[in-house]
Amino acid sequence: MKKYLIFIGLFLLCLNQAEAQEKPTAFINAKIIPIVGQPIEQGILLIQNGKITAVGDARTVRLSSDVLTIDAQGKTIMPGLVDSHSHIGEGAGADGSAPIQPEVRLLDSVNVRASGIQRAQAGGITTVNVMPGSGHLNSGQTLYLKLRDGANTIEDLLIYDKNGVYAGGIKFANGTNPLRSGGGNFPGTRSKSAALVREQFTKAQDYREKIRRAGTDKSKLPPRDLAMEALVEALDGKRVVHFHTHRHDDIMTVLRLQKEFGFKVVLQHVSEAWKVADEIARAKAPSSVILIDSPGGKLETLDVSYTNGAALEKAGALVGFHTDDYITDSRHFLRSAGLAVRAGMSREKALYGMTMANAIMLDLQTRVGSLEIGKDADFIILSGDPLSIYTKVLETWVEGKRVFDRSDAKDLLIATGGYGASSDREIHIDCFDDDLGGQE
Repeated sequence: MKKYLIFIGLFLLCLNQAEAQEKPTAFINAKIIPIVGQPIEQGILLIQNGKITAVGDARTVRLSSDVLTIDAQGKTIMPGLVDSHSHIGEGAGADGSAPIQPEVRLLDSVNVRASGIQRAQAGGITTVNVMPGSGHLNSGQTLYLKLRDGANTIEDLLIYDKNGVYAGGIKFANGTNPLRSGGGNFPGTRSKSAALVREQFTKAQDYREKIRRAGTDKSKLPPRDLAMEALVEALDGKRVVHFHTHRHDDIMTVLRLQKEFGFKVVLQHVSEAWKVADEIARAKAPSSVILIDSPGGKLETLDVSYTNGAALEKAGALVGFHTDDYITDSRHFLRSAGLAVRAGMSREKALYGMTMANAIMLDLQTRVGSLEIGKDADFIILSGDPLSIYTKVLETWVEGKRVFDRSDAKDLLIATGGYGASSDREIHIDCFDDDLGGQE
């Protein structure tokens, strides 16, 4: 009986919390960096039901008497960070049976309780493109996730369109990673790598044409092929091709393939983008750049440069940043903007590259990436300027719910590390516990 009463009490508390989340909430007196538009000193951010309903200052935003106000004096508010290439969630893609496996779905291997998801929240990341590895020419389908708190299954993190289809891209790679010496199914040279990719896209074109010719006559449809279905989605622009590539010659190979087959591409890593920045810009190919503070490792990244962001900006290309977590720890993602600015990129485009540029690359620009009316209430509260090494992420909010709070001891442990910080998250029956995304 006692347990039953406790359960009822918790249920009522959670019900009251849900009602509170429907109440309009205004964050006042903060410096607001909306990304689209100029920074607002002493700004107001108004949210309700998981959406942004107003953003501005006291002259443009009028608050009604029923609004819950939170004073953010001395703090900075900007959109939640969008990571266009990560491996959090411990997901694995294709296996060693073939170099190209577009039918593989990362959906079937992500651990939503992995500590990496909480680390990303601690770093201010609210939306992420989770990818399979790059040891294949094609290692499978990626997932675009919202880092909502309290996820029990992968479905709790998916981003759906109006037709109920979850968002994601497809991962390709060239250069050193997918090469295998000694024969077998995997390529031994860069030329063979491109040939195999070209062969599969040609097959996908033929598969699409057979479906078109069949029309409504199901008897004429080709046998269902899950791999070809995924590649046809890429050909039709329904699935963005995220292409791991480093050397300038490998980047140019990707641009040739993109021109030949017409798929939407995002160039990932592009260590030598500074060598072919004008060519990238002319191809209108977005680039997702990684900036690491301890270069080294693979020979093909020998000429990686912090100036990649500046070079791409100067050329007029769309440029964003990513963690490739664990390569860059998600908790330190904001460093990328600072390093890019130090190497010559403008402050505005560097912050744009952490947010809106990546949203565009994921085709999510109508929902995330900036603080605008009607967009999801995904934002972070910082202790100071986002480019300062002394600034901390104090709070991270996803769709109007706080998912990280540095003042909470458990969240602080995730942010700073230590014993227990890397443990998988547990689910508790307590709506005010951070493990369930509780909001005070």
